[in-house]
Amino acid sequence: MPDRLAFLRPSHTVPATRWRSTSRWRTRPSTFGILIVGLWLFGTGEAMLVSSTLGNAPWTVLAQGLSTRFPISIGLATFLVSAAVLLLWVPLRERPGLGTISNAIVIAVALQVMVAVLPSPSSVIVRLAFVLGGIVVIGIGSGLYLTTNLGPGPRDGWMTGIHLRTGWPISAVRLGIEATVLVIGWLLGGTVGIGTVLFALLIGPAVGYGLRLASAAGGVDGADVVEDDDSHPELEA
Repeated sequence: MPDRLAFLRPSHTVPATRWRSTSRWRTRPSTFGILIVGLWLFGTGEAMLVSSTLGNAPWTVLAQGLSTRFPISIGLATFLVSAAVLLLWVPLRERPGLGTISNAIVIAVALQVMVAVLPSPSSVIVRLAFVLGGIVVIGIGSGLYLTTNLGPGPRDGWMTGIHLRTGWPISAVRLGIEATVLVIGWLLGGTVGIGTVLFALLIGPAVGYGLRLASAAGGVDGADVVEDDDSHPELEA
């Protein structure tokens, strides 16, 4: 594809942006604001999949399953799962950041709030639109929060830690973890369906285009690649 059409290709690396932080814990208010917006969009996209009732992303299948078995909301279940996964970072010696903690909190709150706000469509066409729109929104949100460089989310950091300590391919680590999470969530009562399949197929390109959009909005010339792809399992989808 000619270079002038490069913007049509999804990004497979995290671009350097004007709002990129140089520290995982100390950053400018504008960068923190972009992080929160990105995470809120991510949670909103997850809520759109839940509202479609056509199938959720694997980790949300688990959270929904827990919320059906225990007297907790899907948002609280999402937060508790993130907290549990963070504990698994300890033996892997992974380093969290402001983005890691914010990821666990903001996505859970956004998911809970937006599930209550969004309508529950009855038309299959509208429900499919919710699924596809949700994946797009998650991709845009990911493009924003990943480019802040404030630390990976709990799940991505866990996958990366396993990959670095074992040498197993990150795609295999991701597949193994998410397949296990999906089955457990389904057995607990979480919703699995065509939405889950579409998420698995499309989330990688969606994140890639989200990163491309972030680069177009605030990319730094001459600094296209800032991190190894292995640090971002979401790009392996």
